[in-house]
Amino acid sequence: MTLKEALAQLKSLSNEKMIALNIKNGAGKNNQFGVKMGDIRNVAQKIKTDHKLALELWNTKNIDAQLLATLIIKPKELSASELDEMVRSIDLPQVADWFNSYVLKEHPGKESLREGWLDTDNVWAARAGWSLTAGRIAREPEGLDLNKILDRIETEMPGAAPEVQWTMNSALAQIGINFPKHRKRAIAIGEKLGIYRNYPVSKGCTSPFAPIWINEMVKRQEAGK
Repeated sequence: MTLKEALAQLKSLSNEKMIALNIKNGAGKNNQFGVKMGDIRNVAQKIKTDHKLALELWNTKNIDAQLLATLIIKPKELSASELDEMVRSIDLPQVADWFNSYVLKEHPGKESLREGWLDTDNVWAARAGWSLTAGRIAREPEGLDLNKILDRIETEMPGAAPEVQWTMNSALAQIGINFPKHRKRAIAIGEKLGIYRNYPVSKGCTSPFAPIWINEMVKRQEAGK
């Protein structure tokens, strides 16, 4: 599939409600077609994997094209500098989250970039750095100084950009969920900061407020034993 064909297919799937939702979430009206997530996945299934096309789609700066790019790209063919440049060019949470899930987490050099991203002023790189940190806490915590991470979250999270707060909060919750030794402090930090305390959630969903999130997941773990 060519770039022109891929864009035409995305445009044909335009949805007015999706356009409105994207605008509400921070997208511009002129850099999107407003394609539903499921429809983007269906297009990706037709294409399978196409690294060259993925890069072309990404460079359009159209958010639907970028979401599609994350599903058909070959992460291991990206250099560290290319990965860094792509992360810093993101300007929407949905694109950031798909990129982090489908590209960044699959890249062999992600750890070499993670710590640098935690100290950058770029919102999207910092979001990615904390996303990777939350993932390491949950799956590969060896070598991490959890007390130091908690110190940083307690000090830096109140003044962080909202986009960064989201993944910092994930790191806080993962510490509380997975490490009983640090659970009391993680919950205390969440209570003290109060971030997402009143966050609206749909019925049946868990609140992102760290103390509620931690306690709910621990309860599920204990119920499953």
